[in-house]
Order: sequence, then structure tokens, then C-alpha cells
Amino acid sequence: MTSPRPAPAQPAVLARLAAAGLEADTSPRRLAEYSYDASNYRVPPLAVVFPRSPGDVVAAVAACRDTGTPLTGRGGGTSMAGNAVGPGLVLDFSRHMNRIHGIDEAAGTVSVDPGVVLSVLSREVERTTRGRFTFAPDPSSRTRATVGGAVGNDACGNHSVRYGRTSDHVVELDVVTADGARLTAAAGQLRATDPADSASAARAAELTQGLKELAQANLAAFRTELGRIQRQVSGYHLGHLLPEHGFDVARALVGSEGTCAIVTGARMKLVPRPASALLVCLGYADVVEAARDITTILGFSPAAVEGIDEAIVETMRFRRGAGAVRGLPAGKAWLYVDLDGDDPDAVAAEARKLLARLRTNGRLVDGRAVPDPAERASLWRVREDGAGLSSRLAGGGESWPGWEDSAVAPENLADYLADFRTLLDRHGLTGVMYGHFGAGCMHIRITYDLRTEAGRAVFRAFSREAAELVVRHGGSLSGEHGDGRARSELLPVMYSPALLAAFAEYRRLWDPAALLNPGSLTDPDPIDAQLALAGVPERQWRTSFDLRPVHAGGHALAETDDPATGSRVDPWVHAVQGCIGVGRCRTGSGGVMCPSYRATRDEKDSTRGRARVLQEMVRGARTVEEGWKSAEVREVLDLCLACKACSSDCPTGVDMATYKAEFFHHYYRHRLRPLAHFSLGWLPRWLKVTGQVAPLVNAVLSTPLARAAAVLGGLTTRRALPRFAAAGEWRRQVAAAGTAPATDGGGTVLFVDTFTRGFRPEVAGAAARVLAAAGRPAECAADACCGLTWISTGQLDTARKKLAHAAGVLDDGTDRPIVVVEPSCAAALRKDLPELVHTEQARRVAARVRSFAAHIGELAATGWQPAPAEPLPEHVILQTHCHEYSVFGAATQRQALAAAGIGTVTDATGCCGVAGNFGFEKDHYEVSMQVAEQALAPALRTAAGAVVLTDGFSCAMQVKQLDAARAGKHLAQLLDPDPPGAPRRPGLG
Repeated sequence: MTSPRPAPAQPAVLARLAAAGLEADTSPRRLAEYSYDASNYRVPPLAVVFPRSPGDVVAAVAACRDTGTPLTGRGGGTSMAGNAVGPGLVLDFSRHMNRIHGIDEAAGTVSVDPGVVLSVLSREVERTTRGRFTFAPDPSSRTRATVGGAVGNDACGNHSVRYGRTSDHVVELDVVTADGARLTAAAGQLRATDPADSASAARAAELTQGLKELAQANLAAFRTELGRIQRQVSGYHLGHLLPEHGFDVARALVGSEGTCAIVTGARMKLVPRPASALLVCLGYADVVEAARDITTILGFSPAAVEGIDEAIVETMRFRRGAGAVRGLPAGKAWLYVDLDGDDPDAVAAEARKLLARLRTNGRLVDGRAVPDPAERASLWRVREDGAGLSSRLAGGGESWPGWEDSAVAPENLADYLADFRTLLDRHGLTGVMYGHFGAGCMHIRITYDLRTEAGRAVFRAFSREAAELVVRHGGSLSGEHGDGRARSELLPVMYSPALLAAFAEYRRLWDPAALLNPGSLTDPDPIDAQLALAGVPERQWRTSFDLRPVHAGGHALAETDDPATGSRVDPWVHAVQGCIGVGRCRTGSGGVMCPSYRATRDEKDSTRGRARVLQEMVRGARTVEEGWKSAEVREVLDLCLACKACSSDCPTGVDMATYKAEFFHHYYRHRLRPLAHFSLGWLPRWLKVTGQVAPLVNAVLSTPLARAAAVLGGLTTRRALPRFAAAGEWRRQVAAAGTAPATDGGGTVLFVDTFTRGFRPEVAGAAARVLAAAGRPAECAADACCGLTWISTGQLDTARKKLAHAAGVLDDGTDRPIVVVEPSCAAALRKDLPELVHTEQARRVAARVRSFAAHIGELAATGWQPAPAEPLPEHVILQTHCHEYSVFGAATQRQALAAAGIGTVTDATGCCGVAGNFGFEKDHYEVSMQVAEQALAPALRTAAGAVVLTDGFSCAMQVKQLDAARAGKHLAQLLDPDPPGAPRRPGLG
């Protein structure tokens, strides 16, 4: 992104919007965020508006109509076909128009705004009806996709075999037309939303007449070309206008991709929720063999039949560890079959019959029912993250959408896939296959080279032949995602000229001026126009972090590329282009990513928003030097907590904490840094001083001078500062535990980090005693620093020196585990060390590093059981440090607690909000506390008497801030076999 330049004259539409009281954001940063969705396309808008009411939408439409400005509606921005980007005004409904207005269980309906997230809607329906009903459409993006987007695309989801498409669940739609009419579309009618609105009533009558005449003039085409297969989503769904289908104007609008009217409200159907469900997982030799069993499976009336291939599974394990995928049977392609019913025993019996029948067919490699909820969730996570996981594969190479949504009748799927693989081979391409096998809809991401002119020519030629192939198999170009910019140009391959003319007339009836979402469906843009990867300058962006793909000898696990050719793209560019827009960072629950977005609900504070601004930086900066000084990137990174959760939770492995540190390193070169970069970034240096005079410092901090000290350091005055420990206290603690060098090269190295030495020396003692009691001689190492505070503030020259020194101290010629007390320091030594210090020594040391909890889990796996001096609590609130979550695994702490025998764990899944320096900085306190309210604070209130486990020092500080009477404990303190002051256990010292 470029530095500020002279602003051009303001377009007339902006003045009209301002006169209407609508705030239009035209900042370069905002436009960068909304230039992309989850497709291959980049279309910079003119401005972005966040409407709060249908009245705002009417005003925005009027401004666009009067000035000839195109207008595009947007929900979660997860379109893979380019439906959510446009060249004029973008209306984002997800921020404010996201209310559920009423759930009527008796009528079986719910009234919603278009910006309601699908998973939020289903969860609220289930809560209100006590689990009796739900909202059915459940695409893999449901945790961030909205009702408006589902209506626009006619979204389906994993359980569409049972529940069909969004159009099957629409009762009424409230819309605003391009000429400003507010109408309500329903079965058999189109009326003014407000009966007293005579202008809208007249427009409704005019439209009704035109739509009926259109249907009457095209009866044969509508009856023979439309509605041939379950997932025929391509084009307009004009079969619903036929007399035998009740002239359903609402259902005809579904799937129109925002080209006819803007949806401002909807009444949707609810469906009964089954009392019992059971996942059956089936392994096959390949996807074609799996597809040949689909008709047999459908005979058992499943609710879902989903499929994935081995490339996705391998990538999940590569990126998140072998334990990230549990319960898969043998095979190289898998089907997930959901069976449901009222009686669990009957469902289980049906599963056994299904497995027996499939074994008789002779194609099944292995299969099993999956009753365990944790295994079930793990397996569904692999399927739901398919789009992201398949974008950069474990085996190398990038894959892209474009032909990711074709559909055929289920009985034709196997033959279609066999022919499709032949087509891929002919063009030298590979396809990663997953999708809704039971509905015949495939999401195939393909290894196009969209960066070069030759590669884009292959993309265009292949897409044409793929369209011809799916039509030969009686299928549809799109089965769920819509046509958008990706497929609209190819609609003549599928439909007759007469039907295409009817499509154009249908759109003209609704939007005569062609303002709404131009470039899609009729008069489409070329499929290879406005591709996001085209036109990015080839430049070298020198970085401190080693961001080279793993196959090129680098360390960035997400940055895979073709091992045969290596990366042709600069590693920094390749890294920031890792975001493909699937938007998992915009979820409101589950996982940890992205805490700042969950606090502000602003796209700029999502991982995706930040990545998009970084992508504009590498595209638009006139020079590399100008790019590194981008004010827009600095702004978008401001509320990034550097929690690293995105490196684990993001399906594509975007590591925004690393990108932030790298950018800050360049941005602040030769310019004044914030005070907090010195007070907190240099904390290890200050601790050497405070340790010598700890009593004096603590005395001062208990007076009003503490406030002045905070102000001088750029810190918030609203957060209590920690008490400092005396310099030698940690040594006394570990010495009392009897740590000593291991004479046989075995045992462990206990690394006592800066935070533990300076603030929690008692934890070092507890950790040393636990290791000693485990029979693993522990040698203490403390003459080093992980450099974390310098990393998080982008002072990478110093961080590299600190890490290089640490590698030299810890590389002792053994493979003994290096157990680090503070999880964030463990993560820095494990991940940041080899990325910043490019030596074999750094790699050796990093491979040996464990967090304390991870090491306890390893010990337990050998049969060791802890013997704490005090009875373990029955109930623990667990606040896993974000860096431990992302680097050592989300389940690390839980596994350690299970090994210790703690039965009840309330998992405060999410960032605590302090995140190292973030929560102490003066401008970040409010967001820090909002983040705490996402999980930690509610958990503390709910389980008032439970012990709080906070291995991370920053997490412990947040607990203290939330409840001064409550102290977070480290796992080592829970397991301590001989804490000071406790009665001596027999056999101990």
C-alpha cells in the first residue's frame, strides 16, 4: 500500500451519502479490506458503508441511483465466486444489521436481519426452542457467513442431502430495489413492505405483471432447462415463477447474487432437530471409488454425505500435528456420513447395516462409527477447513477456486470425477477434491498458476473445457457458491440463448439501470479479468524472519510451494498472500482467533483484514522502502495482540504475529518508537536492575508514584503492575529442589525464563521439584533470554542476538528436553528461534524445547503419575496461553490435566487479553478487557470457587485484574510434590 498521495476530487455519490447522514469510509485501508472476498478476484470499491436500518439502505441506493454508482451488498465476505466485491459502493450488513427479531416456534419461522451469522442463528434457535428446532443451511463457512449471503448464493451446506438449499427455507424476503422501492417477496405475491407506501405498491404491481409475463413467455425453457438436479444453482432460479410452483417470488430471488435487489430482512423456516446423530466415517482408495458407493449410502436416508481426499488430511496433520486428525479409518479418501433419528440404538444399528452393505459392495477399505464427540468434532473440522487447508498443501503447491463448485446428479458423480481427473492431467493440473458427495456437488481447488500470463491462459482454457465436461454429465457450473465473476461468462455453455435472454430480462425488470453487483450473471466480466494475483510487482522484500517455504529450506510451515521448482515469489509476498479470505478469523466463538475482531467486530481488526492491507502494500507501494513505512498497515496492525492464534486456527496458517513483528522492525527503523517499546520491549534489561532493589521498587509501586511511572513508560494507569522478585530468589527456589547436572546426559534442562525469574520465582521451584520427583534429573539454565519482548515490539536485531546467545547456551550436545516454565518463552524458543537465527544450532535447540505442560504430557505417556503434596482440585478453570495453544497444540494443557487426574475442566478458550505487552499499553486497555470478556471473565464468574490455571504470566495478570482476590496458578504449582510450608511427604528429602 502506498503512502498518502493527493486526493482526487470526491465523487458525487459521496456528497449524496453525506447529505443523507451516511458515513462512507473511503480510506485506502478500508478499501483494501473490501477489495477482496474468498475468490480469485480483486475489485477495489469506491467506498464502504455500514447500514444500520432499511432506511439507510434506501438512502444509499438513492445516492447510487442518482449518480450512476454501482452497488454491491456484502455479508461475511466469504464468496468464492467473487460475488461480494464490486467497483462502486459496498454495503456491509454484518456489522450492524445483524439482529434476530423473533423466533416463532409454533409457526416454525424466524425473522432476521441479513447480517445475522448462520451459526449464531442456529444456536439461538436451538437455545430458544430447547433443542427442538434449528436453522438448517450449514455451509462450512457458517460461523461467519450471513443469512443475506446464503440467500444471495442459495447456500446449502453439509446437511443439504436432508435439508436442501437456502431457497427451500425462505418464507419471505424484504428487499430494496434499485429504484428505492421497499418490497416484500413471498410465495404467490410481491407487495409493498409498508402497505401505506403507494409508490412501492405501484412498483410491486408493475414487477408482478412483468414477472408473470416473463414466466408465461418462457414456460418450456423454464420447465426443461431449470431444476434438473438437486444442486442446479447456476443462473437465476426462475422455475419458481412457474404456475405449478406457486409463482414464488421470494424463492426466485434466492441465488440472484445481489443483482436484482438488496435484501434487508427475511423470514426463514425452522426444521426439527433430530434427537440423536451418529457419524460414520468411511475410507476408500480414492474419491472415484468413494463416489461409486453414494447411491448405496443415499438408500439409508443420511442427513449428510461429505467427502475429502488425502491431500487435505495430510496438510492438517502437517500444519497442526498428527493429533489434529483423530479417528480416520484407513484409506486415501474419506466419506463422512451422518445418520440421525430419535432413538440412539436404532441409529447405531443403522450404522452397522450401512457398514455391512458397503463391505459387500467391495469398494470400502475401512469404516467405523464415531460416537466420541471429540473425535467427531476433530473430523468435521478437517472437512470444514477444506478450502483453507487445500490452498497451500503439505506436499507443496498452491490451489485456487474458480472451478470449485460444479455439481452433477449423485449417480453421475463417479464418472464425472473420473473424466475430470483426465481433464486435469491433460492441462498439467492437480485438483484437491472435497465437498458434498451426497448431493453431487464438488469443491475442487486446482493448482492454477494465476501469477503469470501463461498460467492464466491455462486457467481460462481449462475452465471452458471443465464447463463443457460438467454439462455433458448433465450437471451445473455451480452447485452452491453461485456463478459470480468465476463462472458467469461460461453460462452459455450450459443454457440456451432463449434462457439467457430470459435471465437478462429478469434482471432488467428488477434493476433497469444495472446498478446492482455488475459483472455477474448477465453481461459478465471475463473470468480472467481482475484476478488478485495479476499485476503484483516482482520485488525483493528483505526480512529478518525466514519465511521461505519449507520445501525451499525455510521454516514457515504455511508457506509451502512446489518442491520441484521452489518458490518463484518473494517469501514476504508469498506469506502475506496466504490469506485467501475464507474468514475463519471473523468467527464469534470456537478457537482463539481473532480476539481483536471479536472485541470490535471491525474487518480491520480481523486477521483477514490485516492480510488484505498487507497484500495491497506489496502490490501498490512504489518502492519497497515506501511499503515498509505504510501508515495503513501500521493502523491495521495496532490492535493485533500478537497472540499467534491465527498461525494455528487459520486454515491457511497466516501468522500475523510474525508479520507484525517484521513490519514494525522496518516501520520504526530511523523513527521514534512508542514509549512502551522501551518500557516493555526492554523488560528483561529492566528486570536485572529491579531485581537488585525489588523491595524498594515494590514499595514505590504501592504509592501514587506508580501512576507516574506508568505514564512515563507509556503504560495504562488502570492496570495493576506486578510485584518484582528479588534477583536471587529464583536461584534459592531451584536450589532447594536439588537441581543438578545429569552425569549421564539424560534428564532434562529446566529453562528459567525472564518472566519467571523476575515475577514468579516460586513457579521455578515448583517446576524443579516436579521434574525431580519424576525421576528426571534437572539441570537449571537461566543465563539466556528468548527475546520475546523484543520480538513482539519489532526490535528484531536485538531479538536475534538474544536468541543466538540462548542457542549457544542451550546447545549442550545432548537431545535432553529443554523444559521452559513460561509458555510464551517456550513458544519463542521453539518457533521464533529457528526463523530468526538461521543456523543448525538454532534448529537443534528449537527441536528440544517443550512447554512445561507439554513435557508433563510426555512424561504421563511413559506411565509416570504426579504425586502432588496437596489434593488436586476437582474443578479447574483453564486459561491456556495463546502461544502455547498455537505452537504446542490446543489440547496440551488439557492432556496434562487429564494425566494428573483432574476431572472437571472449564476451558476458557480464548485470549486473556493481556498478550504480553498489549494489555499494559495505554491505548489498548479497553480492548484488552473486552477480549477478557470473551471467555476468561465469564468463566471466573461462573465457577467462582474453582482454581484458575494460568501457566502464562500475562494470563495470571489478567486474572488478578479481573478478581484481585484470586490468584492464577501454574501447572507446576498444582503438581508440586513438596511446596514450601507443606507437610513433608514420606520419602521426600
